[in-house]
Amino acid sequence: MTYEQLKHAIRAACDVSGDTELLVFGSQAILGTWPDAPEGVRASIEVDVQAKNLPESTIRIDGNLGEESQFHATHGFYVHGVSIESATLPDGWAARTVAVRDPHLTRGYTGHCLEAHDLAASKLAAYREKDLEFVALLLLEGLIDRDTLLNRIAVLPADAETKQRLARWVSAVADDIT
Repeated sequence: MTYEQLKHAIRAACDVSGDTELLVFGSQAILGTWPDAPEGVRASIEVDVQAKNLPESTIRIDGNLGEESQFHATHGFYVHGVSIESATLPDGWAARTVAVRDPHLTRGYTGHCLEAHDLAASKLAAYREKDLEFVALLLLEGLIDRDTLLNRIAVLPADAETKQRLARWVSAVADDIT
């Protein structure tokens, strides 16, 4: 996915949902912080969003723009409408989102993308192989900082054992990179 495709997804999802703002929290939220992120980081063809002010309309996004939709067939990527509550996010994440707005490509609609470290902490909380690979790539490419990520892990709504496991994983991967 490219930054321009993200903007297109924001416009289309806002049109479908009737909202003027979205929360963008899947891996492609990285484009909010890093519009020119390396190709490996942008490999996903899916962007996870929730209508910010009209969350009940999020289901329409998935139905109209989701996987195997006409939108997907036409554009080669899709918009997954899903509740932000499906993600485990660090305390304070909402104040750190990065706004993506363009008078032409988003028609003034706004996508509030998770900041890169919040995104990485959320991916680590999911702890799926693809998420671990994604965070390792963010570290390798220098798109996130180890210490900031460790601080975000510390404020995840998770038990102490989980936070310690995640912190050990980050330290091990970061040590391997340096």
